Parts: sequence; C-alpha cells; structure tokens
Amino acid sequence: MLELLWFINYVLQLYVYVLIASAVLSWLIAFGVVNMRNQFVAGLAQVLYAVTEPVLRPIRNLLPNLGGIDISPVILILIIIFIQSVILPNIARALV
Repeated sequence: MLELLWFINYVLQLYVYVLIASAVLSWLIAFGVVNMRNQFVAGLAQVLYAVTEPVLRPIRNLLPNLGGIDISPVILILIIIFIQSVILPNIARALV
C-alpha cells in the first residue's frame, strides 16, 4: 500500500511539472517568443491544454476576475503540495 502512495506522490509531482510547463508555454506564446504556426509548438500547447484545463477550469470558475491574470495554476500547485506534504504522509502513517 505504501508503494501506491509513493506512486501517487510521483504522479502529483509530474503533474506539477506539467502545470509549470503549460504556464511557461502560455507566457512564451503571449509574448510572441514562440510561434503558434509551428506544428510542434501547436501540438505541445494542445496536449498541455488538454491535460491541465479539466483540472484548472473549476478553480478558475471559483476565482474572481483578476483582469487577465490567471493564478489558478499557482493555487492548484499549492493544493498538490498540501496533498503531498500533509495528506499522503498521514495516510502512510495510518497504514504503518
């Protein structure tokens, strides 16, 4: 059972990296550093959007309008850190 908790922790950490990559790519697109006409960039943006948007959309719906600033990835990363540092260790401690 502890291996399952370790795997969940690993998947959550990978998802944090995906969230960071999605945020950085969106900034690069917004500032014109990368071109969306490039097929690789467009495909990567589409994959990152498809992976992150279902989780970020409910958080965005709860947040007030901040005038074009999207802090939903930061909030989701904080939630994941809370799960990793509080919930998973307590579950592991209860199992031992």
